[in-house]
Amino acid sequence: MTTGPARPAPAVDAAGYGLAFVGAALFSTKGIFIKLAFAAGVSTEATLALRMLVALPVYLLILLSLLRRNPQLRPLLTSKRLLASMAVGTLGYYVASYLDFAGLAFVTAQYERLVLFTYPFFVLLFGVWFFGDRMSWNLIPAMGLSYGGLLVIFAWNLTVRPEGLVLGTALVLGSAITFAFYQHLAKQQMLVLGSALFTCIGMSTAAMLAIGQSLVVDGPASYLEFDGYIWFLGLMLGVFGTVLPSFLLNAGIARIGARATSSTASFGPIVTIVLAVFILGEEFTLFHAFGTAMVLLGSWLFAWLETRNRAKLAEL
Repeated sequence: MTTGPARPAPAVDAAGYGLAFVGAALFSTKGIFIKLAFAAGVSTEATLALRMLVALPVYLLILLSLLRRNPQLRPLLTSKRLLASMAVGTLGYYVASYLDFAGLAFVTAQYERLVLFTYPFFVLLFGVWFFGDRMSWNLIPAMGLSYGGLLVIFAWNLTVRPEGLVLGTALVLGSAITFAFYQHLAKQQMLVLGSALFTCIGMSTAAMLAIGQSLVVDGPASYLEFDGYIWFLGLMLGVFGTVLPSFLLNAGIARIGARATSSTASFGPIVTIVLAVFILGEEFTLFHAFGTAMVLLGSWLFAWLETRNRAKLAEL
């Protein structure tokens, strides 16, 4: 009995993984700037609006440039496609962002990042439930390990400062769930429009909604009271916590898919923890270290098993 030549292993898209990795690391700085803005007395709505005020002109300029340089993109923007992209962008960049910002008012930046870090699990589950993906049961223990780590930190917080912990955790977890569902929907839009055009449409829509919400809640006059420091935080949040990572992550999704992109974020929580300890002065106890290690180990195991599962499917 003769066997045919072994199929070569699928090539790893190093550029795609690199884009996703850097984007996740930059997104992890977001919580630090948000906490600093809260400490300066800025409301949740105004902080989100400051982020979007900085980001909106960038996305609009890039959008106009894309349509001018690539006339072939214009026919793709049918009314149905435009509304769909606006709706998906609203889900991922407005609803998910607002839930995250609101949750940060109750929990620490490092805990928030660890809760958000579980969104790859929801990407997997939503892919199986709604988008025809195959369930990989060997990933369940890795998911359990990460959630066990979250429970360790949650229990420590519950004994030390329980005020608002349950509400804050629920809000951030809601953000993770929303963002995971967004990733699947965004993939479908980017297959038609490309990552850059979709990102500009989605972020511009979310930005206008966030700015409008703040104008209603806080009033236009509140912005006249912001000093240079608050505007600086808004600039950093808009550029390094929004514009750059959104393009990098969406480019990663377009190249390697939602599930693979979501599994590359293991460096993000470490960035947040280091910055939270040294800039915000947050505590980092043995309970934090143990819980964080469990979350990261579970997520690393999840990513490793996911990559191995994908390789096996490619060989079939």
